[in-house]
Amino acid sequence: MLTDTQLQHNVLAELNWAPDVVAAHLGVSACDGIVTLSGQVGSYAQKHAAETAASHVRGVRGVAETIEVLLPFDRQRTDGEIATAVMDRLAWDVSIPHDALTVVVENGQVTISGNVEWHYERDAAEQDVRRLMGVTGVVNRIEVIPATTAEVIGDDITHALHRSYFFDPKTIEVTAVDGRVTLTGTVKSWGDREVAAATAWGAPGIRAVNNRITII
Repeated sequence: MLTDTQLQHNVLAELNWAPDVVAAHLGVSACDGIVTLSGQVGSYAQKHAAETAASHVRGVRGVAETIEVLLPFDRQRTDGEIATAVMDRLAWDVSIPHDALTVVVENGQVTISGNVEWHYERDAAEQDVRRLMGVTGVVNRIEVIPATTAEVIGDDITHALHRSYFFDPKTIEVTAVDGRVTLTGTVKSWGDREVAAATAWGAPGIRAVNNRITII
């Protein structure tokens, strides 16, 4: 079991190691496995990368953040310019249904709305926006509404998890109702917990994943 000081040190080391994170102006604190990130970064993409890097460190049970995005002068854009760039980027992405989404930009924060059939389409839209110049935040309000709901989706997810070398078949339980999946059980790391959720999201007809898996 890592102490708070050891966990803080490991997260700081991971932030400095990650090539897409500028860690010079970031601070880290840890308490009972919950890591809090603070400080400033120059883009929303860097903020997201810092959160992701911290969550992958062994012993991290959760990540909170108060990171502020301060755009350099030469990377600031008007809301109109950002909205145009977002719509152009989404239009060029073949994984996103044409004309399925709408965008609102306010003070650099982009809100994406609309309906798609798959979670990967929802995730692709957010990834597209996250890396654009001038963006200070992303609110993803896209809903996954499948054309059909799989009747045996819970069994399909369970089989997919059992095919993975990450999990013992006895440690994860899957329940599914109306396209909403709940995962329970135990894993050994935050990364394994994320893999389990990603596996569930990969099934057709998934509208929500409630990840209640605990880390031991």
